Amino acid sequence: MSESQPDLFDFDNTFVRDLAGLFDPWQARQASAPRLLVLNERLAASLGVDPADLRTPEGVDVLVGNVVAAGAEPVAQAYAGHQFGGFSPRLGDGRALLLGEVVGADGERHDLHLKGSGRTRFARGGDGLAAVGPMLREHLMSEAMHALGVASTRGLAVVATGDDVVRETMLPGAVFVRVASSHLRVGTFQFAAAQEDPELVRRLSDYAIDRHHPSARDAPNPYLGLLDAVMDVQASLIAQWMLLGFIHGVMNTDNVTISGESIDYGPCAFMDAHDPSTVFSSIDQGGRYAYGNQPQIGQWNLARLAEPLLPLIDADLDAAVKAATALLRTYPERYQQFFDAGLQAKLGLVGVPADGSLFEDLFALLALQGADHTMFFRSLSAVVRGDETSVRSLVTDESALEEWLVRWAAARADEGRSEVDVAEGMDTVNPVYVPRNHLVEHALAAGSAGEMEPFDTLMRVLAEPFNERLGLERFAAPAPADFASGYQTFCGT
Repeated sequence: MSESQPDLFDFDNTFVRDLAGLFDPWQARQASAPRLLVLNERLAASLGVDPADLRTPEGVDVLVGNVVAAGAEPVAQAYAGHQFGGFSPRLGDGRALLLGEVVGADGERHDLHLKGSGRTRFARGGDGLAAVGPMLREHLMSEAMHALGVASTRGLAVVATGDDVVRETMLPGAVFVRVASSHLRVGTFQFAAAQEDPELVRRLSDYAIDRHHPSARDAPNPYLGLLDAVMDVQASLIAQWMLLGFIHGVMNTDNVTISGESIDYGPCAFMDAHDPSTVFSSIDQGGRYAYGNQPQIGQWNLARLAEPLLPLIDADLDAAVKAATALLRTYPERYQQFFDAGLQAKLGLVGVPADGSLFEDLFALLALQGADHTMFFRSLSAVVRGDETSVRSLVTDESALEEWLVRWAAARADEGRSEVDVAEGMDTVNPVYVPRNHLVEHALAAGSAGEMEPFDTLMRVLAEPFNERLGLERFAAPAPADFASGYQTFCGT
């Protein structure tokens, strides 16, 4: 082992070993003056590495891509994708590298991945770089979603490169170090199918089954079993987004993981006022990925996964299409089951209420009243405890709210549970703190200017989203009206 290869991580790189044709070996662009901005010490420890080693100059060089750690095999991954409905056969890691797979202290396998590490052959005209602000956003949103209990890629570190990035203005550059169960996407399957190499699609499918959904191997048709398993994890994931008021913003098929983890927090955001038509992303001009469209888009994306799998499902194409279509038609009901189960927990219920329209009418009420999504659900536990002041302050028509509250109380009474237990349970699933857009923007602007205290403070608050704390009231409040009006998010590329 040379001195240029620090022995930090326990790598075992099955993707590179098993899936030739889906990557290019590549090296990161050298950063002139790397400086660690953020390090997730708990995550580092879970990966089996001493955080102190990552804070050394040698550790920072590994995190930014200046030095290849022992056992790492950096590659740019190939994938295709439907972007806003249009198919691009060759996307891939244009500004990112998979360093390798780390077997953590818990025995689990994790991808270690750089974003903003320079141009690859997939760059499509971009510079391959990233600015500090968008990389801090990726880290913050990843960790906030994890704390909220949502399956998500994780943020290990953000490293300033010491080099400027040209956007509308000159911005300080950074690299984001991402951890994921894998980076297999629907777009990975689409790329493999576009190569017209059936064996490559089969190898990829077998790999995905073994790595993420081994139970599919025991299904009567393993490749239909793979589609079934991915449908399950994606339906569950999108239901969680909807329950939290989260809008991903770029639900292209290259951002849909086979593992069921949220990935790529570019123009994402959380709603304040509940509105199904909410769009924040500046590039989603037609509202394709609006909050209320996310469940249906999920089904559309899964249909794009089914297409490469058809030859494996059945040699008779008509039979394969029939089998895949029948399975895909179960998605709406499956999604609704996940959503309803989550909503039951948010409302303190353990079963399906006899009032069949209770859930639907609640969301109609929220949309009509424009109530703050997060605050409304959190305030309901206070209602259970006998205080309706907060929830009433969030609506303009108290009579409509009153009618629904009476029906909800009846549903709770039918179950006969202790109101104390009900309220305490609700507080474990209805967060006080989510990444409010105005707070995120302030933290990112400060971080880009070299002041990390607002970012670090916000990260500490979001690490305990369900634990209400005195003195943090401003972190639970919605954005001022002058901020919320016309607010947009951007990809940062």
